[in-house]
Amino acid sequence: MKIRIGVSTARGDPGADSLGRLADDMEELGFDSIWLPEILTQAAVDPIVALAWIGGHNPKLKLGTTALLPGRNILRLAKQVATADVLTGGRLLVTFVPGLAQSPERDAVGVPLAGRGAVMDELLPVLRDLWSGKTVGHDGPSGSFPPTELWPLPVQQPFDVWLGGMAHASLIRCGRLADGWLPSLCTPEEAASGQRVILAAAEEADRSIDPEHFGVSLVYSQSALDDRVVAALSTRSRGRDPRTLVPVGFPALRERMEGFLEVGFSKFVVRPMAPQSGWRRELEELAAAVGDLQT
Repeated sequence: MKIRIGVSTARGDPGADSLGRLADDMEELGFDSIWLPEILTQAAVDPIVALAWIGGHNPKLKLGTTALLPGRNILRLAKQVATADVLTGGRLLVTFVPGLAQSPERDAVGVPLAGRGAVMDELLPVLRDLWSGKTVGHDGPSGSFPPTELWPLPVQQPFDVWLGGMAHASLIRCGRLADGWLPSLCTPEEAASGQRVILAAAEEADRSIDPEHFGVSLVYSQSALDDRVVAALSTRSRGRDPRTLVPVGFPALRERMEGFLEVGFSKFVVRPMAPQSGWRRELEELAAAVGDLQT
């Protein structure tokens, strides 16, 4: 089992020097990938644009994003992702998400919450066909376009698509349509239970998912969570107390990662709640605490 650790940052200085220095530090300290989420209404860069730039600056680091699928022009999205993969030599990693349920992001996505799952069911197969080089036309609730051959095609063939989510419908969708799973705000036991649902759905759809393609997105903090943070995370923790889901301190983070490893989850995207003393120092301490887990 190949254990890989990537690092996510949702905010920060969008300047080229800062992004380049951050990516170089991650590579130097042995991390596998840099991850940028897509959040429309927060102080965050556009991930596909930024990752393409980082890929041109740093030739080794893998480049990941949790990207929105609902609310997108599907042909434009297919071209953007394929172009970024080409320009970075096949290093792009994509986990599609339906988008946050909280305002103002809920409204900015542009698709009602109740309809986002149907959009993903509709569009994921279209994306796969486009990225494989097929001539594809589409006419559905989320948009239409005439028969088209995508250009350029991704370097990675097939281009893997991962999904997130812990709802039962999300797990079934992952089993039927995705190549991997990257949940968040869950325990190892919950992840193992979700994996069983995904694998059963995949078997029922006469497909398989690589055992290496199960990972987890882990938020951690170096200090106790204050009430404001707990309230914000509670909107996404499915009724669970966020303090039981967010490791506090590097020893707790390592213990939680080892718990996920025990149930077969080998890919990690870790994100500090708030770097305590700048990114370089944070990355050095993180590498010292968990870097040796990578194999």
